[in-house]
Amino acid sequence: MAPGKKGILERLNAGEVVIGDGGFVFALEKRGYVKAGPWTPEAAHTHPESVRQLHREFLRAGANVMQTFTFYASDDKLENRGNQLGFTGAQINEAACDLAREVANEGDGLVAGGVCQTPSYLSCKSETEVKAIFKKQLDVFVKKDVDFLIAEYFEHVEEAEWAVQTLKETGKPVAASMCIGPDGDMHGVTPGDCAVRLVKAGAEIVGINCHFDPMTCVKTVKMMKDAVEKAGLKAHYMVQPLAFHTPDCSCQGFIDLPEFPFGLEPRILTRWDMHQYAREAYNVGIRFIGGCCGFEPYHIRAVAEELATERGCLPAASEKHGLWGAGLEMHTKPWVRARARRDYWEGLKPASGRPLCPSMASPDGWGVTKGHADLMQQKEATTQEQLKPLFEKAKTH
Repeated sequence: MAPGKKGILERLNAGEVVIGDGGFVFALEKRGYVKAGPWTPEAAHTHPESVRQLHREFLRAGANVMQTFTFYASDDKLENRGNQLGFTGAQINEAACDLAREVANEGDGLVAGGVCQTPSYLSCKSETEVKAIFKKQLDVFVKKDVDFLIAEYFEHVEEAEWAVQTLKETGKPVAASMCIGPDGDMHGVTPGDCAVRLVKAGAEIVGINCHFDPMTCVKTVKMMKDAVEKAGLKAHYMVQPLAFHTPDCSCQGFIDLPEFPFGLEPRILTRWDMHQYAREAYNVGIRFIGGCCGFEPYHIRAVAEELATERGCLPAASEKHGLWGAGLEMHTKPWVRARARRDYWEGLKPASGRPLCPSMASPDGWGVTKGHADLMQQKEATTQEQLKPLFEKAKTH
């Protein structure tokens, strides 16, 4: 960490608002640098300029945290189901740390090294084996001296606990966020119980990321906060949701939606939705507020603009964005100039432009999780013989 920069806990302990960045795998998939399916972050090694630019855009939009592009960068994930890359997770993670640090040093940014759920856990490998995977990633983060650590995107609290316990060995601050909703983890452990277990495991910051829309995630973090306080424990709280509306999602979130992952655009939140999200998160006591899949820099800018008074500043990107559409005052058309006001955008009900589309979908919800035969992972590519029963099962849902 650069001299004079306050650490994550120092900022949160002082009551400051910390703004996270957005969703790298989805953003870079759309830009042509990530393959949907594996969702692995080799672009940090193969196309560093793409990752560096996205970091810069989030920093300019107001983000305080540059999270390393290390999602799914464990070796067991990099070689899962025929994904052959030709280089190691360590190479990817080192490149990701260097890129995040370079951009963080261009502003008041902190670098967070991140680990997430593993194929090994889904395949019922032992605690020792799963922790060894986290430790291997952690060695890079220690070598590169990241500012703090995030264990994110966990569907099972047990695996999240193992991750936190491993990360705590460094002595660095640890945040833990699960990709669950109000119904709890994939084995039915409530959000409150998950949070208590993660705090007891050593996490100083707990919360939710991914799988659900902002308001659902805020609601879930509120459940966590209530349970932690009831247990007489102390923690800070974080939320990094999807930028997609998910009112029709079940326990596993947007992965169950038939639109996942290539038809989600009609569900994306507007920048004005993000203002509402940021305010709601702040009001329930969350101070680490960011985004996950679907979040683009303009979404993070909206969060920063909504909380500008609390933060005492506007982001650099606001130079090109009049608050609540004020820039439209300069538009050539009078009816567009008439939209340069807050009440217009707050009251807008956007149309989809798709006359035959339903407002809700029917999630697949196969109800399988760790231990089920369908979730046993493999190094070899998925075969046609393995796909056939899945195609048939999909027809019945």
